Amino acid sequence: MNISLKNNDVASGILKVEIEKNDYAELLEKNLHKLRRQVNIPGFRKGMVPLGIVKKLYGKHVLAEEINKLVTEKLYSYIRDNGIKILGEPLSNETEQKPINFDTDEDFEFCFDVALSPDIDFELTKKDKLIFYSLKIDDELIDKQIDSYRNNFGSYEKVDKAGEGDVIKGIVAELENGEPKVGGILVEEAVFMPSYMKGKMEQKKFIGAELNCKIVFNPYKAYKGAEAEIASFLNIEKILAKDMKSDFTFEIKEITRHKPAELNGELFGHVFGPDVIKDEAMFRDRIKDFLVEQLLPESNLRFMGDVRELLIKKVGDVVFADDILKRWLHHSNEKMTKEQMDADYPKVIEDMKYHFVKDKLVKENDIKIEEEEVDAYAKRFVKAQFVQYGIISVTDDMLEFYAKDMLKKEEMVSNIMNRIIDEKLSSLVKEKVTVKVKEVTLEEFAKVQDGIVQQDKTAPDEADA
Repeated sequence: MNISLKNNDVASGILKVEIEKNDYAELLEKNLHKLRRQVNIPGFRKGMVPLGIVKKLYGKHVLAEEINKLVTEKLYSYIRDNGIKILGEPLSNETEQKPINFDTDEDFEFCFDVALSPDIDFELTKKDKLIFYSLKIDDELIDKQIDSYRNNFGSYEKVDKAGEGDVIKGIVAELENGEPKVGGILVEEAVFMPSYMKGKMEQKKFIGAELNCKIVFNPYKAYKGAEAEIASFLNIEKILAKDMKSDFTFEIKEITRHKPAELNGELFGHVFGPDVIKDEAMFRDRIKDFLVEQLLPESNLRFMGDVRELLIKKVGDVVFADDILKRWLHHSNEKMTKEQMDADYPKVIEDMKYHFVKDKLVKENDIKIEEEEVDAYAKRFVKAQFVQYGIISVTDDMLEFYAKDMLKKEEMVSNIMNRIIDEKLSSLVKEKVTVKVKEVTLEEFAKVQDGIVQQDKTAPDEADA
């Protein structure tokens, strides 16, 4: 057997696999004998079918199967043993492949097109400049977070007069000529909040309204013709809501008001656990630390986006075997149309370039991931998930339990390892380039994310990171 690589250019080549009869003859004979013991052919006892008949009936199929297995095994061994870096998978050659006839041929030749991984070269220096956006944790942001906690751990109380944000319950009845409509819509336990009404004139009718009073209003005007809201409020089908323009009465039976929690030890305990926070000043300090921890990943994510942009720009134009890669992508997803392929291909190439850059930096700087780093990141991830549900005080045992459960999933482990690599690359890039720290508010950061603010890569007035 002979395998060789012929380079077409720097981006592609043809792998040729030449197989002679003595490469497969022994295995072929062995498999035919094995098959002889298994097949059932009328007129012969099982295992006693003459080998000649087995060869005549199944020889071509067994030969093709054995050749394909041999080609696949030896092809990938050659690629691995010779350190050939390919993109995607080898594909059957469309120009040099000779016809193959398993009925008559004893020697075979297979040709495969391969897209070769490019060699890239770049250097990061202090002449390269990036901005790291540090989110400003000011009193206003801390106050907003405190208000959020107070609302989350607040209570509800019954009141006699309705406000915009109150929950109002009552009886809703359809009117006709100013009187209850016979057979009309009646909802005995209707619930809504005036603040949800889009029609301000209708909303005002409920502000200041008292218990047991009846208010005449129009749901169609209150919800500006929004069929889903009208249907939900009146308990009718959505298809009927578009034509429901009748007036209704709302007899108020209950008004419930949300009362934010007091800023005291009870709230401190709900948020950070019992007996942890002593006073409001300590509460604010802990919230500031918490916000720094929660918002730092956003800054890092933005920074890595800018790092990616810089690195791809530094690499410049890279030659790829576009035709082969497009064939491979289509082979991997046959449902993809040519239009989709053409639209997605530039993004695929950009992702590949960035993958090569990351791989080069990881290898050149001997970046490794330890098992304990994966465990620690998993716990951080679990903790962030709890925070999204308003649970800040989480025991170490809970973090350990959920982190271990999460790491049972191979895909999650892979994602975590990629995140850790990104963090290590972020630290590495910060050492090699000039990074300016720019402190911004959440609103300013949102504008940067949306591309509204033109980024100044020099930022001369800020401190170096």
